[in-house]
Amino acid sequence: MADQRHSSSTNSSCSGEDEKIITSSSPSSSTPRSKHGVFLSFHGKDTRMSFTDHLYIDLKRKGILVFRDNERLKRGKCISQELWQAIQESQYAIVIFSANYASSKWCLMELAEIVEWKKKMNLTIIPIFYHVDPSDVRNQRGTFAEAFTAHEKDPEVDIKEIDTWRDACREVGKIAGEHVHEDRYESTIIQKISGIIFYNYTRLNILIHDYQKLVGINSSVEEMMKKLHMESNDVRFLGIHGMGGVGKTTLAEIIYYRVSCQFEGSIFISCIREESRTRGLASLQKQLLSMIMQEELHIWDHHQGIMVIRTRLQNKKVLIVLDDVDSEKQLMALAANWKWFGPGSRVIITCRDSHLLITHGVNDVYKVELLQTTDALRLFSLSAFKQTHPLENYNELSMDFVNYAQGLPLALKVLGSFLLGRTIDAWKSARDQLEATPNKELMNILQISFDGLEESQQKLFLDVACFSQGRWPLDDNLTEIYPNIDIEVLVDKSLVSKSKYAGLIMHDLLKRMGWEIVRRECREEPGRRSRLFRAEDVCDVLKNDAGTDAIEGIDLDFFDHEAKHSFNINAKAFSKMRKLRFLQFGHLGFTKWCGNPLKYMPSDMLRVLHWLECPSKSWPSSFQPKNLTILSMPSSRFKRLWKGLMVLDNLKYLYLSGSWNLIETPDLSGAPKLEIIDFSYCTSLCKVHPSIKLLKGLQKLKMSGTRIKKLWKGLAVLNNLKYLNLRNSKNLIEIPDLTGTPNLEEIYIKGCISLCELHPSIKVLKRLKRLSLNHCECLTRLVNFPDIQGDMTSLKSFYFSKPPNLLSSFMSFPGLRDLELRDCKNISIFPSVICSLSSLEILRLYGWPRLEKFPDLSSLECLTRLEAYGTAITQVPSVNLIPRSIRSFKLEGRKRMPHKSRDFPIFINDCSLPKQSSYPTNHDIGSPIEYEMEEMLEVEALQINFGSVGKYTSDIIFADTVMINGWSLGSRIPEWVQNTSNGSSVKIELDGIMKGMDCAIFIVCDYHQFHSPEDQLYFGHIHGLRGFSNAGNRIIWINRASLRFQLQQK
Repeated sequence: MADQRHSSSTNSSCSGEDEKIITSSSPSSSTPRSKHGVFLSFHGKDTRMSFTDHLYIDLKRKGILVFRDNERLKRGKCISQELWQAIQESQYAIVIFSANYASSKWCLMELAEIVEWKKKMNLTIIPIFYHVDPSDVRNQRGTFAEAFTAHEKDPEVDIKEIDTWRDACREVGKIAGEHVHEDRYESTIIQKISGIIFYNYTRLNILIHDYQKLVGINSSVEEMMKKLHMESNDVRFLGIHGMGGVGKTTLAEIIYYRVSCQFEGSIFISCIREESRTRGLASLQKQLLSMIMQEELHIWDHHQGIMVIRTRLQNKKVLIVLDDVDSEKQLMALAANWKWFGPGSRVIITCRDSHLLITHGVNDVYKVELLQTTDALRLFSLSAFKQTHPLENYNELSMDFVNYAQGLPLALKVLGSFLLGRTIDAWKSARDQLEATPNKELMNILQISFDGLEESQQKLFLDVACFSQGRWPLDDNLTEIYPNIDIEVLVDKSLVSKSKYAGLIMHDLLKRMGWEIVRRECREEPGRRSRLFRAEDVCDVLKNDAGTDAIEGIDLDFFDHEAKHSFNINAKAFSKMRKLRFLQFGHLGFTKWCGNPLKYMPSDMLRVLHWLECPSKSWPSSFQPKNLTILSMPSSRFKRLWKGLMVLDNLKYLYLSGSWNLIETPDLSGAPKLEIIDFSYCTSLCKVHPSIKLLKGLQKLKMSGTRIKKLWKGLAVLNNLKYLNLRNSKNLIEIPDLTGTPNLEEIYIKGCISLCELHPSIKVLKRLKRLSLNHCECLTRLVNFPDIQGDMTSLKSFYFSKPPNLLSSFMSFPGLRDLELRDCKNISIFPSVICSLSSLEILRLYGWPRLEKFPDLSSLECLTRLEAYGTAITQVPSVNLIPRSIRSFKLEGRKRMPHKSRDFPIFINDCSLPKQSSYPTNHDIGSPIEYEMEEMLEVEALQINFGSVGKYTSDIIFADTVMINGWSLGSRIPEWVQNTSNGSSVKIELDGIMKGMDCAIFIVCDYHQFHSPEDQLYFGHIHGLRGFSNAGNRIIWINRASLRFQLQQK
């Protein structure tokens, strides 16, 4: 949703007795219907020259449009067209019940019309009981009873109409309004009523006007309405949270104006964070009480305010919105708990910190998300062009700014407003300038959250902003470097979010704010900043030996950098950086180092060291990084690491993969906390130090592609080890005793060509889930597998070559889901035991040259993926041999397939449905249609599977029935297809096609003939296509094989 106004200047709302008056009021998404703000209904002789006139004048003085009938209006049996229209065009109807009101048929007709229009259009009714008891109006007693008795005796009045009048009196009489009697000053009541009208009338009209500019808000409003549970009489606290500028205040305002009429009192207090600092909590308490109670109250300190709020509001149904809260102290002073307020009350709190909401005990929370690209473009356009789409020639530039804002409503509005009415050249200049100098207004608002952090949390924020650039290894291991509580605080304040695969994610604008904070430390001299992350700054400091003890972290990678850097660096450049905590070097181009950089690198505070292709050939004895948590030096030049014992008490991750010169692993006994070790493809590595058996916390061990013969001797008690990868270790002759690793879940021994047999201890691995034994040429038998039947029920994935005894092996794997069998050269009949694996989901058969008959797999009801390569199958399988659950099917035979195969299903884009009436269809899209092919193309290799569109040409072979994403195509073009073409190209008109927006294009092809194998559907032009259609997904029906796409914007 969009926050068109990032903060509200309004600090109050109608309250207490006032809000009893408001019966219904909700902003419309269309232009306001009202020509009049208020319609006055009254009995002329009772109040025209007194109360009504005074109220009329006061409303007019406040600039409110008021309709008041005059005595010259023609009176008849029916309400006049002028009055009827005036009621319909008003937002408020003030009904002044006086002693003789019901005696006037005219007044009662007005009242009935007002009630009827309230039901249709949510007209707000404010009743005023002018020297009459409200119960007399509701129950038609006193003068109202006398009046209705007279009407019933009048032969010209229809009894049904009288009943309508009675119902109208009862309904409006139930509304809590103002009671004018001898103990109250009329002037005070008039001021109160006009104040209510002025506030709500002006605010609502502003809201309705702005509502047209709010984008992507409807779903958020509806979700919040559900969370409010307005039907419940319980007191409920709700929280709205999200990053700064995302639209929390706007959402709260919409909700407030939609439901405030249902409460006895309501107030919207904005900018509490700021106001509590400048005015104090006592002032906010006074504001809350005064507006709800509609009386001037004096609060001397916030302790007194707490007592007064608890006492005065505990029996009143109130709606309180506390906007932009940032401390528990504020909440404790204004709305500590549910006991403070009467039944049915609602308290809505907006803040950037979700944890604050949780600790305060809110009933529910709602997180405001960033806008999707389409809504973001629309919001930006509303600010930049005053319309919902960009002007011609501004499309690409608009998308540049939309991509910059990354869905943040505040940024979209600020940037759009700044660019309004400017030339294309000015737009380009502003775009280029943003890269160097962020928008000051945006940065100031975003920095509010940063300023509220503790010092350690600010340090974490800046580290993530400057160093977490989507590159390994820091992104994966931040939780190990920083206290978890600091990470949780940043998550709670919506400054970062957690990703399962990418560590911590930060919005680009927040990153830019972090960069700017660091740059402000010293704009002229990068060497005096705490963090260096721009290539130009890092190179300047290192080449010129301009480092200082201010530097805490350096990040440099030329991989994505356009320039090919080549320069010399003196290794002593690190010597002055005594506070260095973080160093991440990726691809450094042709950089040459003079000396061993590790020799001069300060090590006392170093926590993270990642250096791709580190030039050091030896580990200097002076380099003792005792606080190191991550040591990552892939593709290094080391032959050996440190000699002897190295105390690394905090080291958890050791990565040296691809270090081709490394011949042995170091003594790791000084690193007892190691969790992950990676020596993958250290192709010279032949010796493993026995200290590896002492690493009690070790979880992953990767030794693939090494020259080791044995991993360790004897028993190693590694209870935490879950992952062991020895893949392609061609010299490995034995698997170690695994008795001490009972929690192993994954073992990869693929390509260990010297391995002859497995150690018997494999039978104790009852938690083993994945076992890969492919291409182990000497492994001719699976020792003890037949003897451990029932013990390997956890095994889910099994990959093996040349299995000697399929029957006995698979009896031990009842829970198997993924099975790969290679090089079964002597098997001509498919083993029926595989068909008994009821949980099997994936089956891959590679190299079965004697298998001629496709097996009956229909009993495998869970099978979704089937691949069979290198078989002797000559007949395309029948539909009844394939389970209905199949979603991906690849088949390759050694001989040519027949020209005609009438009932073979084609599987495209992970979806398959052969032509069979019992198969389900995609009802979300529509009804399926059948398509009959004339013939099947003759091919040697039949591959029938397509995933997401790639950048290479894909061959699609069609047969009897073609299914694309659940559609079975018919013999004619259906009416629902929007774009059709009989030529070799199709022109697609896309609303607001922009760079950076993903476009989903569905292609439905009508092929009646294949003239040659060259007639192929070409997807190359679709790859990387950027665009979007506001009209929804377009389906294109083509009757030629070669396609070109020409995109034209409306």
